[in-house]
Amino acid sequence: MSDRKKIVLIGAGSAVFTKGLIVDFIQSGYGSWEIALCDINPIILESITKLAKKMVKQKDADIKISASTDRTELLPGADFVVTTIAVGGRRAWEMDVKIPRQYGIYQPVGDSVMPGGIARAQRMIPVMLEIARDIERLCPKAWFFNYSNPMTAIVTAVRRASNVKIIGLCHGVIYGEKYLAKMLGADVKRLTTIGAGLNHLTWLFDIRVDGKDVKPRLLEILRDQKEKDKINPRAGNFFNPLLEDKEIPYYKDNPFSWDLFERYGGLPAVVDRHAVEFFPERFPGGEYYGSTLGVDAFPIDDVISRGEETYRMMLEQGETEEEAEADLFKRADGEHEQLVEIIKSIILDERKVFSVNIPNDGAVKGIPDDAVLEIPAAATGNGFSTLHINGFDGMMKYIIEKRLASVNATVQAALTGNKKLWADAMLLDGAVTELETAERLVEDFTVEHRNYLPQYF
Repeated sequence: MSDRKKIVLIGAGSAVFTKGLIVDFIQSGYGSWEIALCDINPIILESITKLAKKMVKQKDADIKISASTDRTELLPGADFVVTTIAVGGRRAWEMDVKIPRQYGIYQPVGDSVMPGGIARAQRMIPVMLEIARDIERLCPKAWFFNYSNPMTAIVTAVRRASNVKIIGLCHGVIYGEKYLAKMLGADVKRLTTIGAGLNHLTWLFDIRVDGKDVKPRLLEILRDQKEKDKINPRAGNFFNPLLEDKEIPYYKDNPFSWDLFERYGGLPAVVDRHAVEFFPERFPGGEYYGSTLGVDAFPIDDVISRGEETYRMMLEQGETEEEAEADLFKRADGEHEQLVEIIKSIILDERKVFSVNIPNDGAVKGIPDDAVLEIPAAATGNGFSTLHINGFDGMMKYIIEKRLASVNATVQAALTGNKKLWADAMLLDGAVTELETAERLVEDFTVEHRNYLPQYF
């Protein structure tokens, strides 16, 4: 009997994620694996499968690659299932952001909250539930890890409407820790944080280097940067790249997040590009420090075109007869980067702690047990155990409590196909302030995304 473990990746056409995950498995050298790739686009699936097989062969890794456009062929026998899908792809995502602009609502991302994120949830939740039901039927003991957005709404919906124990994963907290380490000029391995909140609004409120509280030091750095800026002003970089330069991060690149840090004592882990969308009332008409959100501040068109270019280059690697380039095997930052460690912690009962999207279950006092939060939990042989979070209170907690109302309405609308609830979710979210506008947005979205909204037709 083989002790080979099986992981099924649904949405394997997310080429960067797939490549990163395979590199992580190759480099970890942990166990014997079958990585089963599934994507609804047969041409893309063939290309990414060729690349995966080439990479595994080149490194002589103990990994078997299988593939199918039909997930039901791959799910039997799965130990782990991972979703990285985006219903409607980049074109639908683009319209999630651009339709609300007709009503003066501007978003830099549009994948989690505000009208764009709520519309995305209506497309994503029915498909995620179909996947969950297939898992229940074909591999009921498998762990289900989701990377798709809107994270909070998807995990909430699947938990409510199925028996699958879905866990949401995102690299936001890892990104936030790397960002803070750079700000402090410290090795990230010396830095620890405790964070709590919702995906894309997780507050890092306990920040330490070598066990010592460094929040006072961060406030000093902010004061110094502001004083220097009075003498020699510089503009903020509102594209927010992954900090590839060696400079210390500058407060003006993420001014809103640092303002929140000074006011409330916690920094949103993924800083301004995502955080601003949770506070639409503070950016009327998308006005953001002299720029416009999604247009020249974190421009959505640049993000989409950059993604398409990376995607094209990755698929080309699969089509050539030559060996995969050495750069492909470099361990990259990204969504995949914790997954192998989490799987290993579960299998070996290592009890390591990770930031995950999971029901609160008493971790944060005063928030309902079934509310999905992004919080620390130990990955054990018996599942995930959330940690009790001390010190998460005041405005940071109030903001999360307020946000959960819109999540609940969003999920209920997606599960029932109720247009009134969809409009109500947008009003609770705060970016839309008039019922008539909310109802018109619902109509615009249902016309645009008709093919992806079975529950409404």
